[in-house]
Amino acid sequence: MRRILSKKEQKSKERFKQILVGIVLIFILTLSILGYSLLGKEGTSQEEKIVYNGIEFIKMNDFWVLEQGDLQFIFKYNPKEVEKIDSQINYIDSYYNKPLYISSENTEAITEIYMNMNNLVLRMQNACLSEENCEGDLPVKSCDDNFIIIKESNITGITQNQSCVFIEGPKESLVRLSDEFLFKTLGIEG
Repeated sequence: MRRILSKKEQKSKERFKQILVGIVLIFILTLSILGYSLLGKEGTSQEEKIVYNGIEFIKMNDFWVLEQGDLQFIFKYNPKEVEKIDSQINYIDSYYNKPLYISSENTEAITEIYMNMNNLVLRMQNACLSEENCEGDLPVKSCDDNFIIIKESNITGITQNQSCVFIEGPKESLVRLSDEFLFKTLGIEG
């Protein structure tokens, strides 16, 4: 014969069962997460890496990552995938903690520059090189300012004139050329 329980005892017993089920579920979830993270680490052991001029690049989610000290640089292309353009470009220290102005209609190329330079410069801002080609309410800057101009052209090149850098080439090459510029400023390429 079963013992008759008071309402208080029934609630207490139900509460104990609920807590026990909760603990078991939390334990299962914790083991699942732990197993997934360990399995995930095994899966990433086959990540793609290259070493270029003694510097290691790791491919993560279709981007190449370079870690230098506390800084992380992210590129669409690695140094082996870009065109080698013979040009003299100022190193990254000439941009450090100074405003950087940029002009381009190619959002991918601007994004590439922004992702890698934004943590180093004082600020980044869109600007125009001359008033006649200036659309909107953008400031007009000169080559006395740190200025990167990215434009479509039949001629492929990266040139520096005072503090202006001109990155020119076909539309499909502008991101690759922007990466080449970044590799030169970081001293990865000469």
